[in-house]
Amino acid sequence: MPLHLIKLAVGCESVKELKGWVAERMATAKKKGLPLRHIHITRMTPKRDEEILAGGSLYWVIKGEIAAREKLVAIEPFRDKDGIGRCRLVMQPKVIAVSPRPMRPFQGWRYLTADAAPPDLTRSSAATVASMPEPMRRELRDLGLL
Repeated sequence: MPLHLIKLAVGCESVKELKGWVAERMATAKKKGLPLRHIHITRMTPKRDEEILAGGSLYWVIKGEIAAREKLVAIEPFRDKDGIGRCRLVMQPKVIAVSPRPMRPFQGWRYLTADAAPPDLTRSSAATVASMPEPMRRELRDLGLL
């Protein structure tokens, strides 16, 4: 059973915007001849990296909801130019919408067990959910209808 990470997508308003950010980064990487992989840098390095890399994902919290995920392919600790320890979370550049679930704000990242992770949305349900106005979607979710 893989272990996942969960992190806030600070400044991101929607799954669509997150997909746009990733696509923009991939276009820049392609122009520069760099590998097409999405990297997010954190301060702390996960200690349970073997469990995470056995099929885990980084789940993104957007506007108070777990809303999307990206499959983690590598965890690379390093020191920045000031000698401070950092960590690259390397992901496949494919954002997958998940069934929205409320999540309170937190700092950094947290572990997320496979049984606590929300399921992926199917392509058709993702389009339907994404097309709804945000207040309507939240109300339907709070009523248990989404």
